[in-house]
Amino acid sequence: MRYPAAETAARHERILQEASKLFRERGLNGVSVPEIMKAAQLTHGPFYNHFASKDALVAESIDHAMGAMLRDIVAIGESASARQQFLDGYLSREHRDNRDVGCVMAGLASEVVRTPPAKGAFTRHLKGILGALSSKFLSTGKGDTRAEAVRTVSMMVGAMILARAVDDPALSDEILDQARAGLL
Repeated sequence: MRYPAAETAARHERILQEASKLFRERGLNGVSVPEIMKAAQLTHGPFYNHFASKDALVAESIDHAMGAMLRDIVAIGESASARQQFLDGYLSREHRDNRDVGCVMAGLASEVVRTPPAKGAFTRHLKGILGALSSKFLSTGKGDTRAEAVRTVSMMVGAMILARAVDDPALSDEILDQARAGLL
């Protein structure tokens, strides 16, 4: 049975959204295709109508989630207050505690290393994010905005990874606070 193109596209989008959440929450290998399809309220059967493999889903899911992050950065204003708002949002307890809707870079970078099909989307969007940040609000007059963007993203993502990894809530908060202070 054929479905209208709009319905097929909506189902595809729903699969991507659910896969992206589950991958960020449980890791690329911590979730199965049937679990993703169930979360998308679909049966396992039509998965291969949308994706050639789980690796293809992983790559498209990363493309989807990082593309959304890039669009959010592009939509941010170009001011010191916009920079602070961006950093406050990223380096927040809410972001730390909600991995399923958090940053793909902080949630999955260590797994993308071992997933070659995902590297292209990850690389392309990281380059876009660095470009958007350097043109948006990273110019401090201290030199190369691209280098500043690389340092900023590295510190943000590293801080989020560490804040999520420790079992000491006070230390986790301190990591976020000190990273934010170092970037403002």
